[in-house]
Formats: sequence, C-alpha cells, structure tokens
Amino acid sequence: MDWRTLAARADERIAPHVRRTPLLESAWLSEATGATALLKLESLQHTGSFKLRGALNKVLSLTPEERARPIVTASTGNHGAAVAYALARVGLTGTVYVPHDAEPSKVARIERLGARVVAHGRDSAEAESYARALAAREGHVFISPYNDPDVVAGQGTAGLEIVRAVDRVDAIVVAVGGGGLISGVAGVIKATWPDAVVIGAAPRASAVMLESVRAGRILELESEPTLSDGTAGGVEADAITFPWCRDLVDEWDAVGEDEIAAAMRRVILDDHLVVEGSAAVAVASAERTGRRFAGGCVVALVCGGNVGPGTISRVLDG
Repeated sequence: MDWRTLAARADERIAPHVRRTPLLESAWLSEATGATALLKLESLQHTGSFKLRGALNKVLSLTPEERARPIVTASTGNHGAAVAYALARVGLTGTVYVPHDAEPSKVARIERLGARVVAHGRDSAEAESYARALAAREGHVFISPYNDPDVVAGQGTAGLEIVRAVDRVDAIVVAVGGGGLISGVAGVIKATWPDAVVIGAAPRASAVMLESVRAGRILELESEPTLSDGTAGGVEADAITFPWCRDLVDEWDAVGEDEIAAAMRRVILDDHLVVEGSAAVAVASAERTGRRFAGGCVVALVCGGNVGPGTISRVLDG
C-alpha cells in the first residue's frame, strides 16, 4: 500500500479545514531520554484531537447519495466531536452514540458542534456495535472511528506533517485504541524511514489491540477504568487496522495509570499544555522507551487535549 500517496490525497482534501499542528521539543522529555524529544501537538487541532483528520477525509469523500441519508457514528467523545465538526462544514448533522460513562465535557462538545448524542453501552465497543447495526438495519451511513480506509488515510496526514517538518525520526510513540491513528502514521513514517521504530502504547487497563496483536487474533477483553478514555474499549472483529498494527508497529508498551497521571502532570506543568490521558500514554511510554534512542530523535504523538477540569484537578493533586 502506498501510504504516502494516500495521505497526500487526504491532506489535499482536508487542508482547508484542519490546522497544521506544531512539532515542538519538550525540554524535560529530551533531558529524560537523552534524545531530541518532539511532541506532535494534535491537542491543538480544531476540536482538540487528531480525530478531525480522519472524520473530515471521510465526510468530504461521501457521495451525494450518502450525504442525503442519516449519518451516525459512535465515540467516547473525540471522534464524535470530529464528525460533528466535519458534518457542519458541509451543512449536515448526525447522531453520535456514546457509552454511558463518556467524559461529560466531551459529550458537551459534541452537542455544541450540532450533533445529537445518544448514550448506549458500557464502553466504545458496545456503542459502536449498536450504532453500526442500527445503520445497517435502517440504511444510515455509519462513520467508523477507525475501521475505514478513508478515516485511516486522514489520520496518516499527521505523519505526513512530521516527515515534512524534520530530517529524521528514529522512533515515534503513538497511543493505540482501535488502531486508526497508528496505522496511518506508521504507514507514512515507514514509507519515509524504513528503519524508524514505531511504538504502540496502550493503557494497561484497556490494551485490547496490544493483546490482540500478541495473540495473533482480535480478542474480546474487558476494559478497566482508565485515564486514557480516548483509547479505551474493544476492537471490532473485522477491524482493517489489525493487520496494519501487526505489520507496521515494531514494539508494544503497556502503561500504568500512575504513569499516565505523572506524564499528564509533567506536560501540563513543564510544557504548559493541556493534554488528555490518551496523549499522556504516548508521552509516558516515550519517557521510558526513548532512552534507547539517546542522541537521536523521538516523537511522541500528543493525540488530544480534551479533558475535563475535574480530571485535571485530580491529576494535579497527585
């Protein structure tokens, strides 16, 4: 698959609607690893996460017939906000199914962007399964958070921005839920620097893709509560991202809740950036794994910054 071409086409399509996010050095993370540690700040994207890239690429690729039908999706928050934003850009709206424990601030953001929100299920996998079945039954258009080639190509544009910004990356760390972000980004990175090490990081409390790749098949696993709500939940049985995660990701790293909280504190206090738990998963993993790349360049993809004030207070209180 020609990942760079797919990402370049997506980039051309979504360019008028997205922010080209900064790639900035983190002084404390560089000191901790001995590498030049860069943060790709998708937390500064419109809607506050990388999800806008894939959602826009999908929505802008819909046919006139598809745009005339009801549009639904499922999300823990960030993808839903991205779809709502993308639909609004073309004069449409839709319905977003969220799990009952979705972060209230993320749900409120979806509603502010004009979409209808319906709560269903205990986690993203249950909400997604329900929404997909409803769409198939009623003839609606379902926009997957990750299980769609247009969505994955859109996420790959973040990788394209990285390769355009620096001469070399020795390692990149990406938080993994359904695998859409790491699939698209890893495809672009590997096409540019085949020897670059791609590290998939997941919260230990909900590491379904990580465990599935290790098992050689997609598993049905229970997820525990985690600060990384953006990556929590199961993976669809037919996920197109599974073989890409298996083939493109070099290493996997499970991150504990204390590590996630500590990374959030460091980024908030030392980098002066608001990040959510899923972004901190990548930063925490980069702090540990990045030491092997001392003298080189390590990128942590800061995938989102949508976090409620209550969570920030708890994290800062330690």
